[in-house]
Amino acid sequence: MKNIMFSGGGSAGHVIPNIAVIEELKNDYNVSYIGTGAIEESICASNGIKIYKFEAVKFVRGKILCNLAIPFKLIKSIKEAGKILDKVKPDLLFCKGGYVCIAPAIAAKKRGIPVLTHESDVSSGLANKIIAGRCKKVLTTFPSTAKNFKNGVYTGSPMRKCLFNRDKAQAKKAFGLDDRPTLLVFGGGSGSKIINRNLRKITFDVCKHYNILHVCGKGNAVSSNVYGYKQVEFTDDMGLAYACADAAVARCGSNSANELIALKIPTLFIPLENSSSRGDQVRNAKYFQGSGLCRVLSEKQLSPENLKREIFALFGDEKIKTALARCSVECGNKRIINEIKSALE
Repeated sequence: MKNIMFSGGGSAGHVIPNIAVIEELKNDYNVSYIGTGAIEESICASNGIKIYKFEAVKFVRGKILCNLAIPFKLIKSIKEAGKILDKVKPDLLFCKGGYVCIAPAIAAKKRGIPVLTHESDVSSGLANKIIAGRCKKVLTTFPSTAKNFKNGVYTGSPMRKCLFNRDKAQAKKAFGLDDRPTLLVFGGGSGSKIINRNLRKITFDVCKHYNILHVCGKGNAVSSNVYGYKQVEFTDDMGLAYACADAAVARCGSNSANELIALKIPTLFIPLENSSSRGDQVRNAKYFQGSGLCRVLSEKQLSPENLKREIFALFGDEKIKTALARCSVECGNKRIINEIKSALE
């Protein structure tokens, strides 16, 4: 049985897609993970995946002095990753982007271990730009992104099977929601304070017509007696939350955005625009908006009144519903697994 090692970390967005692929390969291959003691360790533990840890080097945007020692730290990091590869002897390294992938990809290339990486966003991340030349192929979520790499191949986004074909009535019952249409609101793994704050100023008006299921982030729940407004700080079953949704308000990280589009949920995207972001969410949102698949509200234009107006417009937007029904965005697992099998031949 061949060994496949996965890498990616720093945020759940680099780990959960790997889990989606691992779930479909674990019965036919030996799978393991190489990462840090950050979020990837806890996610691997909860999914019964063996993880080998090393110290990865992270580039800090906007802080030149913090990055001066990176070349020296990277040499050490590559050596640590190399020792792990020598121990596990994987037949393939599959990377999901993020700084955690850089050292393992470089170490794998030195050892003749084939490397595949997957780029989630419309605009390529720094890590994938660095390791692309060391990879057999760069798999991409968006068709246009594949054209940015000589070895680029469009596959679509990895998605967990548990997101699909869920029972709506059971899901609404689980969250204590009534039979009215439901708006799902979430802002990433830790929530979004600016979305939370603006939403809570309009819950009374919105809940006159719709339920709101608000995944607000750990520690962000507040006291509320508005009927139809349900708060959940965190859920490890987004498939259950998606099953409730007749519409959604969300950031535009690639993974969740593609899930919402694939599930045909009309969505208002409010992409992250702060200085710690490279602008990938804005580009993702523009891509989907250009195909008529969503509405977009700039964070700079976010206010309670604008948010309320956009939510009501979203529920009545028949053009988006028609575009979603016709769109071809779907789970990319099958194409990704075919590329993995091809690289192992």
